[in-house]
Amino acid sequence: MEYKRILLKLSGEALMGGRQYGIDPARLAEYALEIKKIVDKGIEVAIVIGGGNIFRGVAGASNGIDRVQADYMGMLATVINGLALQSAIEDAGIKTRLLTAIKMEQVAEPFIKRRAVRHLEKGRVVIFGGGTGNPYFTTDTAAVLRAIEINADVILKGTRVDGIYTSDPEKFEDAIKFDSITYKDVMSKGLKVMDMTAFALSQENNLPIVVFDMNTKGNLEKVISGENIGTKVDK
Repeated sequence: MEYKRILLKLSGEALMGGRQYGIDPARLAEYALEIKKIVDKGIEVAIVIGGGNIFRGVAGASNGIDRVQADYMGMLATVINGLALQSAIEDAGIKTRLLTAIKMEQVAEPFIKRRAVRHLEKGRVVIFGGGTGNPYFTTDTAAVLRAIEINADVILKGTRVDGIYTSDPEKFEDAIKFDSITYKDVMSKGLKVMDMTAFALSQENNLPIVVFDMNTKGNLEKVISGENIGTKVDK
């Protein structure tokens, strides 16, 4: 296996499946089985999940809610998603722990780096909820931050497209896919891989990112095996 410890970044929207909002139990079950496949191979898995299927802070702020309040609402949405994902993964027979950046001991453990690493070493899937715990930061930034803290080998960004393109492949038929690309080229071409704060943090710490289609069965397993799936960003 190319990677031993990974951080999987999932968007909240990914959990909607075919719905307009909320959580699709069938999609959750699919993701849980994909994750189980790699855990069974001995891969240590941490997950950061967004909250856009329930509430998006930036959108809330644009509708008149105070930005800080809106961002905290978004953080709570990620905890709801984390609980749902935890339930699905445990239904698949894998032990998990949900750790949150905001203390809520009745539903999850508070994030402590050494505790998170210990859970991973014991073969548990660790789900990080609550973003960074601070407003004005996205779950992309939370994903990079947690990946660095736990010494993950890579960030796997699971999306609905199969990599990074010159333009949006869902809108432009002439969009060309990159198999691999450097941090520098992502910046110079203005490609939207992650938000700038997250991307800069990843670049500064030489943390590779692989963007791939999470909705195709078997792709996650192929990525961690080193197959040429999606687009890899590194130096």
